[in-house]
Amino acid sequence: VQLQASGGGLVQAGGSLRLSCVISTSIGMINAMGWYRQAPGKRRDLVAAISSDGSTHYADSVKDRFTVSRDIAKNTMYLEMNNLKPEDTATYYCNAVVVRGTIEQYWGQGTQVTVSS
Repeated sequence: VQLQASGGGLVQAGGSLRLSCVISTSIGMINAMGWYRQAPGKRRDLVAAISSDGSTHYADSVKDRFTVSRDIAKNTMYLEMNNLKPEDTATYYCNAVVVRGTIEQYWGQGTQVTVSS
């Protein structure tokens, strides 16, 4: 399973970005997908996740601003980010979890999001 993230960039506070993560296999094989972010010197934290049944989960810091979604036909997961804040600046990684007897985790390469004040 390979993941390719894209869509990062430089945006002013209050602006919007949409990240995309293309997955090399059918999303139907994925148990859960998510977006994580990591700022310099900090740990990688979960931002948003979407399960195989379409249910979603968000970190408190991004609720009501970010929306995770997926397009099954395109094997793609998205993260719509609105009202961006400087503290959202980080490298964003997409993640996929596959349960096939064992739990397998796959990561994309990361895409940089920088929010200027």
